[in-house]
Amino acid sequence: MNVIAESNSDPVPVVTIDGPSGSGKGTVSRLVAERLGWHYLDSGALYRAVGLAASWQGLDLSDPESVARCAAETRIRFRADAAHEPRVLVNGLDATEQVRTETAAAAASAIAALPPVREALKQKQRDFRKRPGLVADGRDMGTVIFPDAAYKFFLTASAEERARRRYKQLKEKGVPVKLGSLLHDIRLRDAKDAERTVAPLRPAADAVPIDSTGLGIEAVVDLIVSRLV
Repeated sequence: MNVIAESNSDPVPVVTIDGPSGSGKGTVSRLVAERLGWHYLDSGALYRAVGLAASWQGLDLSDPESVARCAAETRIRFRADAAHEPRVLVNGLDATEQVRTETAAAAASAIAALPPVREALKQKQRDFRKRPGLVADGRDMGTVIFPDAAYKFFLTASAEERARRRYKQLKEKGVPVKLGSLLHDIRLRDAKDAERTVAPLRPAADAVPIDSTGLGIEAVVDLIVSRLV
């Protein structure tokens, strides 16, 4: 596949896929990266990992400086397991399941609003930019972290659709959950992400919008990859 051909003297190509929680951007980004044979950055997992590391240390998540120091010092690494599923290692410990909890998501949302924390994680995210290329998903990949990305996408879905997806995921894991509560949490998080003063959730001016409501994952992946050829 001839995708975004670059010479060694050109910047490492980046595809950014931003969007709200539950839009499917994580799964889509990982599959796009696999199709291209590129590296993958789950920026949300970085924030969750820092929130987790801060909780391990008993830090006050509303203290910008202490959490920023934790962000700078925490070692975060991604690797694939035998089934090619992504694992998240935090300071050498496999914290994959812990970073996927609703508690970790809430912690990530809280610390993401702190400017010193975002600044501390900025370079960590940019360090994932390695050849042959990077697919990065998050909320400000195309606007703040990689504003020069060759291709930018903004993936959305209705709040109801995103709540149903999350409900299905949690039920399959045996986690007791109520659809109404999930919908409320998603709407609340959307509002917080969009209204925060630091790197609010919004599409880059040159991002391609994709509404995944009613679309399967493979259909979205095909749509994105088709624009890169």
